[in-house]
Amino acid sequence: MKTILVTGGAGYIGSICVEQLLDQNYKVAVFDNLSEGHRKAVDPRAEFFQGDLADRTVIRHAMEEVKPDAVMHFAANALVGESMENPSKYFRNNVASGINLLDMAVETGLKKFVFSSTCATFGIPERVPLDESLPQNPINPYGESKLLFEKILRWYDECHGLKYVALRYFNAAGASKVFGEDHRVETHLIPNVLKVALGQRESVDILGTDYPTPDGTCIRDYIHVLDLAQAHILALATSESGQFNLGTGGGTSVREVIDACRAVTGCDITALEKPPRRGDPPRLVAASDKIRSVLGWTPKYQEIRTIVESAWAWHQQHPHGYGKQKN
Repeated sequence: MKTILVTGGAGYIGSICVEQLLDQNYKVAVFDNLSEGHRKAVDPRAEFFQGDLADRTVIRHAMEEVKPDAVMHFAANALVGESMENPSKYFRNNVASGINLLDMAVETGLKKFVFSSTCATFGIPERVPLDESLPQNPINPYGESKLLFEKILRWYDECHGLKYVALRYFNAAGASKVFGEDHRVETHLIPNVLKVALGQRESVDILGTDYPTPDGTCIRDYIHVLDLAQAHILALATSESGQFNLGTGGGTSVREVIDACRAVTGCDITALEKPPRRGDPPRLVAASDKIRSVLGWTPKYQEIRTIVESAWAWHQQHPHGYGKQKN
């Protein structure tokens, strides 16, 4: 039985990857400082270490105790707007603290590393759908911090033989039956639309209505978090290092997401049209040919309605997130 150390395993995507790893008979240890994650989001079957990646001593202790066969690294700050206001936080947490993790991995003889990256490394793409050959030109410190770490991983492979897979996410969404999305600062569209259906918000904003898309709103590639988790598990099996764009290859507009939420919840969700956000590309969709051919990954939940249904089921049971569960 292989053992996986999951950093950020108390967060949205990390918690569901932990659950799926355990369901597929991996032994799992979670490392999280709980600044963004939730203790209740840690699967009770996993061992838990509360610690910060800024502290090498704590990382070393966890590594020596767990003796993992691989690391899945989700721990990061991920708010684009905040990164523009406080770039220091993003380079310290996403890069410097990540180096601490890499150094402890090398020191303890670990040879496999799966990294949670992002399509934000590409910036404004030259073409859509985005494949791995496109130039990476981030337009914010968040994307730059993830790109820097990808480059560092390449050198740790060359210098230390630490094999890695970097998975560049597009728009993660949905939930498992047990774990879901509960951010302290929620910027994602689907949970914010569902908050209107839950009576926690009066309306949701549509940021820009005159983009060159069929309905004038931005199009994004939504990927079910369970499909995302499966990609991480497949990444453990490959012996080669590489980077993969991780999306379904399809796109859904903001209006289409809101309409899907109305249909699933049965609620008349008020949407307010607002000016566009600076720097938002009209369309971001992944070309997922590489991960399909190399890792054999096939997404199972491609319909936006299916994704929304899973998220709505979780939010109905957890209307206040992990703070208070519905009886």
